[in-house]
Amino acid sequence: MANHQPKNILITGAAGFIASHVANRLIRNYSEYRIIVLDKLDYCSNLKNLDASLSSPNFKFVKGDICSARLVNYLLDTESIDTIMHFAAQTHVDNSFSNSFDFIKNNVYGTCVLLEACKTFGQVRRFIHVSTDEVYGETDENAVVGNDENSQLLPTNPYSASKAGAEMLVLAYGRSYGLPVIITRGNNVYGTHQFPEKLIPKFILLAMKGRHLPIQGDGSNIRSYLYCEDVAEAFDIILHRGEVGHVYNIGTDEERRVVDVARDICRLFSLNPDAVIKFVENRPFNDQRYFLDTQKLKILGWSERTAWEDGLRLTAEWYMRNPDWWGDVSGALLPHPRMLSMPRIKKEKNFGVGTLESSYVLNDCGQDGQDRITYLKNSITGHKSRL
Repeated sequence: MANHQPKNILITGAAGFIASHVANRLIRNYSEYRIIVLDKLDYCSNLKNLDASLSSPNFKFVKGDICSARLVNYLLDTESIDTIMHFAAQTHVDNSFSNSFDFIKNNVYGTCVLLEACKTFGQVRRFIHVSTDEVYGETDENAVVGNDENSQLLPTNPYSASKAGAEMLVLAYGRSYGLPVIITRGNNVYGTHQFPEKLIPKFILLAMKGRHLPIQGDGSNIRSYLYCEDVAEAFDIILHRGEVGHVYNIGTDEERRVVDVARDICRLFSLNPDAVIKFVENRPFNDQRYFLDTQKLKILGWSERTAWEDGLRLTAEWYMRNPDWWGDVSGALLPHPRMLSMPRIKKEKNFGVGTLESSYVLNDCGQDGQDRITYLKNSITGHKSRL
């Protein structure tokens, strides 16, 4: 079992759902670590997800794109990054059917930019690449043993294909250049701070409004769900104990049909499932089941802590307290959302924090093709500011 002690950690996509929980946990539990987070603040990211960390002297937020090699190289050099936890990705399967190019660009090319930077500077001692259980493809509905880390990759949609492609790059850089890579493949994650294009937060917000819960297909598709804090703990353990060159599944043995998830949410809000649940047209291909073998991660000392009923209740309570966390999400609540076709937000909203050590803002490349980087030193000190 490895014993990695990082000093300067770069977390990509850290204003998103899972990565924000990981970043907040590391800031909370390891005061000696410096956490530098990189996020371009896409539609499914929110700087408020990092409120718990913004006042920490060991926290630094960088607004920028992993596809900018110049920015990534600059950060690895100036911040002496020794560990990368790579979460940044396009992840919504529905969107991948209509806009696969963005998935290839972000998930494959963006990963390659990070790997090239690691190869160039030679100082990174851990590169943890976050992938998905969907790379295994569909699990036979009669299978009693889940996919282990050596199972064949058989992705069935553009999203999972892009993640499998990124994995191949990560493994190749590990073998060709000796980069210290680790890959994780996880089940579905649910909990607080998740953008409501995903099934559970979408259904919770719709139930709060007393609206229909749209299920693609007949609802028989089987999924496994892990609570966000349990997943953050898994990444904590993999960061410190994971072996270089290995893959780790992050999952649960409990499986649920999508229609049963909807019924459980109906019960939380005292709604009649027969009246509220509505079956709609299925996506182009919808894997029937994903099932993981997680013994390898359990050997490192991880186990699921949060029962489904408790996690779902905590999640629903959070959304009831924070119904406007994401602003106008009407597009995400449609039966078949296409969020990537929505107008991009040009400015971030005001936010209040304590003290932010420093921030970078990377604008998109202009017509001259040059990245424009603005460095804001000690820009936020206990008052509202605008990036």
